[in-house]
Amino acid sequence: MRRSLKAAHAAATLTLLMLALLTNGRATSAKAGAARSSLWQRRGAARGATSLPAPVNFRESEGRGLLVRAWVNGAGPFTFAVDTGAGATLLSQRAASEARVEVEAGGANIRLGGLSGASVGGAQKAFVRALALGSRENTLPARGLFVVAPGLPEGVDGVLDPSEAFYPLGFVIDIPAGELSFFDARTQPLRVSDAPRGGAVVPWLTEGGTRRPFVMLAEGRRALLDTGSGFGLAVDDAAARALGIIQTEGSRRGSRDLAGGEVHARRVRAATVSVGALVLRGVPTDLLVRAEKGAPVILGRDALRPFRLTFDPVNRLIMLDPREG
Repeated sequence: MRRSLKAAHAAATLTLLMLALLTNGRATSAKAGAARSSLWQRRGAARGATSLPAPVNFRESEGRGLLVRAWVNGAGPFTFAVDTGAGATLLSQRAASEARVEVEAGGANIRLGGLSGASVGGAQKAFVRALALGSRENTLPARGLFVVAPGLPEGVDGVLDPSEAFYPLGFVIDIPAGELSFFDARTQPLRVSDAPRGGAVVPWLTEGGTRRPFVMLAEGRRALLDTGSGFGLAVDDAAARALGIIQTEGSRRGSRDLAGGEVHARRVRAATVSVGALVLRGVPTDLLVRAEKGAPVILGRDALRPFRLTFDPVNRLIMLDPREG
């Protein structure tokens, strides 16, 4: 049974309070990232289980993020950005129309918010029957909150939050390889002992009733792993002081969030922070000049680009595996 309109609206507003930015980036290619999916496809077949989705290639685009080809209810292909910081999966009005996506009948508008503190109405809760990535036949779970939203960046038909849409599947975002792959976290769980050389396996923390992936920095602050953001280590004044970041003058950067609000930052001296046993030295660091009070610390693509990131939503663990540098 669908939730009441009031409950759905309240949950959606909370979920989308801090939707991440879609900014800056580049892509590289390599052959990596399919090992966990391939292993579980073989084991699943042996056990008579349903096979896992095939790995999917993505490309990184400046201003738009990690882009994949997607099909919604069999219609497409559309261009979706893979955004671990979104908290929901967003569809453009064009994509929703072409895919004949059902929206909540007579629904009150959902308001979308972003780092700037701005918010915009006009979004509607949606019900997606089928979702496929990479090819029309490569279907995946279509779970979590879907929202038809105005004002997505040009050239982006949707914003896909894998933590919400794919649950309970585990997933791997291999940024150097440009590949998104999947594993069964119930039968092949990630373990702390799986930590790779030079990397770490750390607890997957959450906030605000969503599965958005936060990690604890050794310096005592939580940081959101946000593939939808083109920043490096992004901090406001309070977080910069807490982390001992030197606020030097640097190049200014600006962007708009999904609510259309402006977010200004300046690139300051590179910082060093730790995530579990992993020490991140010389992380590109951005000081947020205009951001909503209490904005989370963000580790965006400029910080995450060298890593293969494994997310286990069942056991609530994340592995950071350095593949470059």
